[in-house]
Amino acid sequence: MRLQNKQDFWSGIMFIALGVGFAVGATSYSMGTAARMGPGYFPFWLGVCLAVLGAAVMLGSMSKKAEENEVEKFDWKITFVVIGSVALCGSVLDFLGVYISVFLLVFLSSYASHVFNWKVAAINGLCIVLFVWGAFIKGLGLIFPLWPSFLGN
Repeated sequence: MRLQNKQDFWSGIMFIALGVGFAVGATSYSMGTAARMGPGYFPFWLGVCLAVLGAAVMLGSMSKKAEENEVEKFDWKITFVVIGSVALCGSVLDFLGVYISVFLLVFLSSYASHVFNWKVAAINGLCIVLFVWGAFIKGLGLIFPLWPSFLGN
């Protein structure tokens, strides 16, 4: 076995580390059973699945059929754009409401793409806002401020 795709190899290592970390962290909570899940059940099995996925990606990077690939230089700008977008969304959620803050999250984090297109980012933002409305507001009945607080909801 020879390492062909270094990007996939290191991505697999990252998935394994995160998965094992979450699975080990979840063991400090009550597990329960599949029928009566405790607070540690879902994160434990999610961590296990993530680690298994990481192992599959890592092993696939060493197959003869794997595309030969090198690891590119890490782009810190992209990291700061994505993390900054998430932090901004969390900090303005109460003030701007879920619709505007989720739209901003998607639109601003789209700047991290090397092929940014504002029309595609706006359409993506609107689709995610509709998904949030359907899944979390209507489906699960979660209570969030929907519109900006200065509009008086």
